[in-house]
Amino acid sequence: MMKDKMYWLLILVCVLICRDPLLAQAEETLVGNWRLNGSARDQSSFQNHGINHGVKLKAGQPADFDGGTAYIEVPDSRSLSLGTGDFSISMTVNTSADLGDVIGTLCSKYDRKTRRGFQLSIKNHAGVTSSQSNWRNLQFGIDNGRVDAKWTDHGQLGNAILIYSMAVHDGKLFAGTCVPGREAAGHVYQYVAGQDWIDCGTPDLCNAVTSLAVYQGNLYAGTGKYRLKGSSLSESENPHLGGNVYRYLGEGKWEYCGNLPGVEAINGMVVYRGKLYASSMYAPAAFYRYDGGTTWTSCGVPEGKRVESLAVYNGDLYATGYDEGAVYRYDGQQWSHAGKVGEATQTYGFTVYEGNLYVSEWPHAEVYRYAGEKRWVLAGRLGAEKESMPLVVYNGAMYAGSLPLAEVYRYNGGVDWKNMGQLDLTPDVRYRRVWSMAVYQGRLFAGTLPAGRVKSIEAGKSVTYDTALKPGWRQIVAVKEKSHLKLYVDGKLVATSTAFDMAEYDLSNAEPFKIGFGAHDYLHGKLKDVKFFKRALTADEVLSQFKQSAD
Repeated sequence: MMKDKMYWLLILVCVLICRDPLLAQAEETLVGNWRLNGSARDQSSFQNHGINHGVKLKAGQPADFDGGTAYIEVPDSRSLSLGTGDFSISMTVNTSADLGDVIGTLCSKYDRKTRRGFQLSIKNHAGVTSSQSNWRNLQFGIDNGRVDAKWTDHGQLGNAILIYSMAVHDGKLFAGTCVPGREAAGHVYQYVAGQDWIDCGTPDLCNAVTSLAVYQGNLYAGTGKYRLKGSSLSESENPHLGGNVYRYLGEGKWEYCGNLPGVEAINGMVVYRGKLYASSMYAPAAFYRYDGGTTWTSCGVPEGKRVESLAVYNGDLYATGYDEGAVYRYDGQQWSHAGKVGEATQTYGFTVYEGNLYVSEWPHAEVYRYAGEKRWVLAGRLGAEKESMPLVVYNGAMYAGSLPLAEVYRYNGGVDWKNMGQLDLTPDVRYRRVWSMAVYQGRLFAGTLPAGRVKSIEAGKSVTYDTALKPGWRQIVAVKEKSHLKLYVDGKLVATSTAFDMAEYDLSNAEPFKIGFGAHDYLHGKLKDVKFFKRALTADEVLSQFKQSAD
């Protein structure tokens, strides 16, 4: 008996000696530990057990989230109350490189009505309005319904009259322009700071860079001759047609990647199931798949109708249209009709918000939610505007841009939208547009017509990793540390927010902690080892956790 006691005492001593002191310190503030290897039970002493809503949980395997309706709900508890204190969320996530869906929200504890709490997501924004503006960008944000900051002006880009396209790539924000004048051509610019931009050159001879998208680690630009009379402006004298696609090589250099036959202007580009697709703006209708080099393969169009803005959702590619107020669905082989949208005569842009697909339209500036089976449900109107255009999810809320006053609105639920301000004040014109949007450096950026300017706003506080998150297994840690938010990927600090006053951010709410769901979409991927700490992990602790998980 004495030998047995001595044996176990020796084992205990070895454990205490060998235990990583950094991990031991972290365990003391661990209020949730969901290993997700067969159940949603909390392994911490606080027993914040999860309720499984359709997640595939098999013993010895990571949890599989289908991107449809599956998530884990952890009821609110005193131990999960955040207040103004520090906290950290860590997890290991696996995402696929070839998806027919957005990736979605990793976790959230957020009250939409009061805009209070936090969100951690991997954002894919496509169909905004003609660009894939965010691609696999990690975003962590907090809010407490504070008064919003004012719009910041980032200047006019050269002689642009329209900021036609935007995309975040490799830690940078890029914007494509439309420029009037017979000898002028559309440029691409890279944002630096304030009102400083780097001119990345003119990929083509035509007047506009109409679409931007990130594909296989590169930035692609689609071009077109934009008919300015469509915005009630003097028609462009530039005679050159577009319909070409280019790959950015850096330092103002562009590589030609082919032409969409018969297309004078590309409208949208999107990545779907590992392939890049592009559509035509004007007749004749066209829709093509990129097969490498300069090869584009026609994939047909639905009953001769044009397909315009492109987005992916729950396994299919969706497209808006200018020939009728409808939405179309492509499954990788053929097109089908996804239904008429209210009284719309044209449909414009998409986003995925709270697990649902939304679309914008003309001529009532309404926004509709897809209810399946060709049904679209009204989600309200943008004031007295005529056209709703880009839709984006930013720090827990959905935002929309409009025409003819170039206003931006935030969705409050139901049919309620709040006017966030007018971005283009150009006098003596019929139409002003907010056409493009992107989330970058924790802010919402928007581009306008006819001033050709970019503006941004901050709502709450957020931090973004503005480089595409690599597919496969990744350890992600989000930290709220006094006056900053931080993001770590695979043990390395990848982004830090601007400073804020922690006393101004009381995140307390009665909502559940949701794993795999939030303001963006249901998660499409696999998760394991989700941990919730009631303090800020240090860089050394994050690295220790990563090394432990990698062993």
